[in-house]
Amino acid sequence: MTLSHDYLGQLREDWRWTGRTPDSRAACERLRERHPDSGLDGLVDLADVVRSLDARGGRSVVQRARVVQALLVEAGDPTIRRALLQTLLPGVVSVCRQLRFGQGIVDEPHETVATAVSLLEELLVDWAGQSRPYAAPDLLSALRGRLRRWLMKEKEMRTAHDVLEDVATGDGDATALLTRLEGLREGPHSRLADLTYRCVFGGVALRDLARDDHSSVPTLRRELQVFALAHLLG
Repeated sequence: MTLSHDYLGQLREDWRWTGRTPDSRAACERLRERHPDSGLDGLVDLADVVRSLDARGGRSVVQRARVVQALLVEAGDPTIRRALLQTLLPGVVSVCRQLRFGQGIVDEPHETVATAVSLLEELLVDWAGQSRPYAAPDLLSALRGRLRRWLMKEKEMRTAHDVLEDVATGDGDATALLTRLEGLREGPHSRLADLTYRCVFGGVALRDLARDDHSSVPTLRRELQVFALAHLLG
């Protein structure tokens, strides 16, 4: 399975500049001072640190683990956190591959990769300051759990979306759905009920609904799916 959008390539390209900035050099110096046993002597900036953590960088597994442990301890610094993210990108791909890039749930593999990176960024913020001897495998294991839960939610959302699509094409009980929607259009859920009605029975495209609602398409899609699960199914 290939990625139709080179999201990881964009991150690597960004890092080619970010990893060489004055902030990166200063962060590398702080990291070396606070963790003198991490073997960072001679490294100029965080780009050097990340490169040294490559499997072909000459460090043993234990030495690499010690550096990643130090990076997580100092991950309250956004520049160091970015370096740790860059270090873990190959692991992100491995996690996505283990979960088959959400095949059958997510339309495009790059969506799963982008979500995985976003979830990892959240993890790095949550875990910043922790000292973990096995920081990399711990982070990737936690990422796998979070990504799996996200995929399960996406599967539930897709089920709701598919049911609405069936109704729109005449394969479901349109009368029952219409009755429920009419009742909900008078209550606190009137906005979403009206949007659902326009989508299913009016044939209005989601992008047009989002424009009229002053919403983004992904946000509105998720709102409608949650609304369908909570109030229209079952």
